[in-house]
Amino acid sequence: MIEIIEFSKKISPLDEKCIADLNSILKLKNVKKNEPLLRVGSHSKELFFIKKGITKFCFNADGKQFIMRFFNENILFTDIESYFNKKASKYEIVALEDTEYYSLPFFQFEQLCTKHHSLETFFRKFMTTASVNMMARISEILEEDAKKRYTNFTTKNAHLINRISLGDLASYLGITQVSLSRIRASK
Repeated sequence: MIEIIEFSKKISPLDEKCIADLNSILKLKNVKKNEPLLRVGSHSKELFFIKKGITKFCFNADGKQFIMRFFNENILFTDIESYFNKKASKYEIVALEDTEYYSLPFFQFEQLCTKHHSLETFFRKFMTTASVNMMARISEILEEDAKKRYTNFTTKNAHLINRISLGDLASYLGITQVSLSRIRASK
């Protein structure tokens, strides 16, 4: 729980009553490596906050996997599109390591947002940040070459390099493993 409070302070502080209410809806869960937190076709009904581990947010098309994001410790995330549109997810969230995470059920979370202005403010700012991050990711894919995307990833995510497979890294960068090997060899 302390991890979520520290995370929230970086975005917008929560008052003490809100923290107590938030704590009452948190559920600590575990998944093993390669197990899903969210499956394609299911409806996203919770927020995830990783206490320990790492996940990938991905989809499959034409027999290939595309990784949109990696989420590791102390990050709040979900499939926002599935939740807000109240429809089946096109994505899956899969653990890349044994992962321990907090689950925040959306329905209860939204009730708390109505009750606590500090939580509503936090969630609004969080959603704005998530949108900005996704736009940056899309821009990077469309505007940068593979070598620049690799450099950006290794600079911003050095702590993840030894925790993800080269296949997953190549998928995230939108290239083949052979191309990734060439880029890494040229460094």
